[in-house]
Amino acid sequence: MPRSNHPRRTPAAGSAAGRNARRKWASAPPEGDLERTRAGIPRRESGPDGEWSVRQITAGNAAKDYRCPGCGQIIPPGTAHLVVWQEDSLLGRQTAVEGRRHWHNHCWRIRRRY
Repeated sequence: MPRSNHPRRTPAAGSAAGRNARRKWASAPPEGDLERTRAGIPRRESGPDGEWSVRQITAGNAAKDYRCPGCGQIIPPGTAHLVVWQEDSLLGRQTAVEGRRHWHNHCWRIRRRY
């Protein structure tokens, strides 16, 4: 007997299962992506050059061109990178956040060499 790809029983016409079963494109909602959730939360880093807040920008959230202060090159849209601002700025937190810069991940790691 040939195998059937059709469901044996159809759900009720008005139920959510019935509506989703008829739509080939309908799927379960995506599970929470922990890395994407954590990416928006800045982490603190200490270095000889001060205290810094560092926030990861995912490739999907990078929508504009930015110039990396480390290497001077453009960070194109769709490239994962970091947004960095100094926490212990003499001019205050608000001024530091307004002066934040977008860095390549690699450039930020080796910034003490510049």
